[in-house]
Amino acid sequence: MSGEDRRTVLPPLRVPRALLDPRRADLGPIDGNGLVAVQLRLDGDRVEAIDPWRGSASLLPLALTPLVDPHVHLDKAFSAPIEVNPEGTMAAAMVANRREASERQPAMVEARADRALALAWQNGLRALRSHVDSLGPWAAPSWEVLEERRRRWQGRLDLQLVALVPILHWLTPEGEALARRLADGRGVLGGVLGAPFPPSRQDGDALLALLRLAERHGCAVDLHIDESADHHGRGVRLLAQLLATHRLAVPVVCSHASSMGLMGERPQRRLAEALAAAEVGVVALPTTNLWLLDKQPRRTPSLRPLAPIRQLQDAGVEVAVGGDNVQDPWYPGGDFDPLDLVRFCVPACQLQPWRRQGLSPFTTAASRLMGLAWDGVVRVGGPADLVVLGAASWQDLLARPPQRRVLRAGHWLPPPEAEHPSPLLAALPVRR
Repeated sequence: MSGEDRRTVLPPLRVPRALLDPRRADLGPIDGNGLVAVQLRLDGDRVEAIDPWRGSASLLPLALTPLVDPHVHLDKAFSAPIEVNPEGTMAAAMVANRREASERQPAMVEARADRALALAWQNGLRALRSHVDSLGPWAAPSWEVLEERRRRWQGRLDLQLVALVPILHWLTPEGEALARRLADGRGVLGGVLGAPFPPSRQDGDALLALLRLAERHGCAVDLHIDESADHHGRGVRLLAQLLATHRLAVPVVCSHASSMGLMGERPQRRLAEALAAAEVGVVALPTTNLWLLDKQPRRTPSLRPLAPIRQLQDAGVEVAVGGDNVQDPWYPGGDFDPLDLVRFCVPACQLQPWRRQGLSPFTTAASRLMGLAWDGVVRVGGPADLVVLGAASWQDLLARPPQRRVLRAGHWLPPPEAEHPSPLLAALPVRR
């Protein structure tokens, strides 16, 4: 194929200014949706040029770069039909999870992961971080299956795997052996600090052991921490104190941090500033948290335990949002669709995706917390990857689930066969 054959000019698009090269001052005005009308020229799998669009922009499709989900559970996804949780409580979810895990077979994990990754790819995700149940006879086979999927999808979807164990496991010889195995396989060390496990006097020792193992083996850490309406910020505070005292050089992410959202304003601000000083990131998980936490019979919850996204951002903390559980005992919904998650978070978290800090949890901040090579910003020489929507504005996106076309490495994924294309997407090729 000649160099000329590789070149493509896309139809004009409206792209969030937050996802366009910040060094470019020549791209034209930003509209009230935070969007800029541009036309992209591609050379194979790279962006060759970003040109301002001088024509009418009112009916141009909204385009994003492929999104990132920094917290999922591939090994238990789609398991709700096997072990239902009609109560919708954390205690019942834990019981159902243990029953399901005791019968979990590699073929089940294989089918779940294949279904999830195919959906993620088609829906416009480019990277996922999956926590994997890592204590019990099913753990090693699940890791083998998911490691093979990670290798199979390499170059298309970036899949990271996190060992999910009770925090006290890192005090045991088995914990040290697990850390060594994960270091060999580029895994992330994880752990549950807080619910559904009760507080322990050994939590601090176990957390310090985990951090030291991570530093010794060159691993990152991603914790399930403070997933509760109780003990407000206990685990996050303990983590911040240990990092400040021991000066450990470990990339750390706090997933959930739900009870921190129920702290008073001043202690919450001080804790957020301590996290920022320690360069600890936070992943908020609103679907599962809003479904499970503070649930009591015959009442609508008055407490909404959720990581305080805006307050953390204001303190300088990198914050992402993840989809967490998908059709399992912990949450009955979800489908590895990042646009559904964006739509959910507008009312649930009061995020405004037309603003930089409202969009970054799904794009640039999530990329940085996962340590991805590409931050999701369109630049000359960057990846020719886009998700083009059958929506002309954020209001269209929120009004109804949008159709989409996904561009990967300069090639369009074919649309679903049964789908009638939106008029906004009619100019895009069916395949290339």
